[in-house]
Order: sequence, then C-alpha cells, then structure tokens
Amino acid sequence: MADTSLAARTGATVRAAARSRTARAAAALLLVLGAVAGWWLSSSGPADYPKGETRLATGVPRGVYDRYGHLLRGYVATAMPGVDLRLDNSEGSLDNLERVTSGKDDFAIATADAVSSFDGPGKPRLRAIARLYDDYLQLVVPAGSPVKKTSDLRGKRVGVGQAKSGVNLVTRRLLEAAGLDPDRDIKPAMLGVGDAADQLSTGRLDAFFWSGGLPTAALTDLSDRFPIRIVPLADLAETLHQREGAGVDAYRAATIPADAYPKSEPRNTAVATVAVPNLLVTRDDVDPALVQGVTRAVINGRDTIGSEVHAAQLVDLRTAVYTDPLPLHEGARRYYTSVKP
Repeated sequence: MADTSLAARTGATVRAAARSRTARAAAALLLVLGAVAGWWLSSSGPADYPKGETRLATGVPRGVYDRYGHLLRGYVATAMPGVDLRLDNSEGSLDNLERVTSGKDDFAIATADAVSSFDGPGKPRLRAIARLYDDYLQLVVPAGSPVKKTSDLRGKRVGVGQAKSGVNLVTRRLLEAAGLDPDRDIKPAMLGVGDAADQLSTGRLDAFFWSGGLPTAALTDLSDRFPIRIVPLADLAETLHQREGAGVDAYRAATIPADAYPKSEPRNTAVATVAVPNLLVTRDDVDPALVQGVTRAVINGRDTIGSEVHAAQLVDLRTAVYTDPLPLHEGARRYYTSVKP
C-alpha cells in the first residue's frame, strides 16, 4: 500500500512538473507572440492614430482627384476604423494647397509644379505623404477641328481650367511656350473638366486643356457621345521643362496610350504629350500617427483603388518617397522606414 501511495505521489509530482513546464513554455510563447504582434502593429498594422473627422481636398467633380478621393475614403474607413475622411471639392491644385495651409483641410492632392510655384504664407509648413501618379496634359478638340498643335489655338475659345487649378497653371505655361499670350491670343474660359466637356460638345468651346490621370471619366464620357481628338503636346515638353521645371523634375515627355480613350480619333493611336507628378500633401502639425496610417492606406489600397482609377495602379512603394519639392512628413517617413526591406 505504501508503495502504491509513493507511486501515486511520484506520478502527481511528475504531472505537476510537466504542467509547470507547459505553463512556462506557454507564457514564453505568449511573450514572443506579443513582441511579434507589437512589431507588426508598429510596422504594418494600424498605429494608435487619433479617431474622428479629418478632411481631404480633392478637385473638380468628374475629375480624377475627385474619384480617387472617394475611393481612398472608402479604403480608409476599413483600414483605419474610427477615422472619417471627409472630402472637399475644389478648383484644383493651387486651391488645395491654400486649403491645407489655412487649416481648412488636413490632406490634399496637388501637382508638383503647383507646389513649386505656390507662394502662400503657409508654404514652409507643407509636407508630402507620397508621390501618387502622373497627370497627363491633354488638349481636347472636336475630331474635325483644324487645330493640330497648340499655336493653332490663336483666336479660339479655349477652356483653361479654373483660376486656382493646376490645369490653369500649366495651360498658361504651355500657351506661352507655344508663343501665345494666354490672356490676349485666345478667348479663355475658366472651366472645370466636366463643364468644358459639355461646352465643347455643344459648340461653345473650340478646345480645352485638361491635366489628369488616365483615363479621365469626363473625357471618356465625352468621347462616347461626341467625336474628339487629343492634340499632341510633345513638341513643347523640352521648352516647358527648361522654362519651368528645371530642378523640380515637374515636367517630362510622356505618351497617352492608344487604349486610354479608344473612341478618340484617330482610333488606336497613341498621343505624345507632357506629364507632371501628383503629390499627396499635408501640414507639419498633422498628427504623425494619423499620417502614418493614411500613408499605409495609400500604398496598401493601390490595387483596390486602381481597379476603378487606373492611374492609381502606378502608386508604388519604390517611387512614393520621391516627393520633390516637398520633404516627407514625419508620419510618412515612419511608415516608409518600417517597411524598408
């Protein structure tokens, strides 16, 4: 009986020791998993960002900025629970920069040339989050128009974008590069892309300029109901770069693929033009954790957003950090550092 009791006590001791070892191993495993989880959250998961409403300035209705903003808002709602990204339509890049520096919006999209030329009092506070995609300069005319190059616009009624838009900024520069006075040699109309498309189709405009990602819905819709042609602008690329883009890498020669607007005349023809980078911008005082989360959403949401805004498919981790002429915001820098291979 004593032997049985001893065996029982020995077995109980062994089982207790085994349970103790298992408990210690489990505790150690939890510590490891906790450390891994902490690393994952700090590098690729949501940071401890502030919740609530924040605002993004987009652009004109029916433009690419506007569509991109709506899709980014939906992605942020899922990726950053508790953040309500409200959208504000605007005249475009220069208006957006004014809205951010004045505090009306925390985030905005703007072209690199607009950032470079912006001289508002809050410019030193501007910071970049990411280089997004390139805008392509597009001079749109009726398919049967006699306009073959920019200088042919002399005396014509031309849509030049709204006063505070990046379209208006680069249009004036293009016209000057072509030897035209933007105020005297054409009849300018300050219109957004949607209104310009409508007026071209009804004969109230002879042409209009647009700067946007490819394809732009307003141009696709226009080509569905009205025959259009996109005039090449590549002959002005070098002049424009030398006059305005030196040191900023704001302008480069580019090609609009033949399938961007398949109903544009002549069919199946690529168009040589000029492109300018877009930046997602903010202010230096916007919470770094919020900016880090938005940066992550921009990069991780590329495929989701790009399925509807094709230009967004070009957002790339390797190129997003090249935000000249603005330095990166601290929150964006933290994100890029955390995912650096």
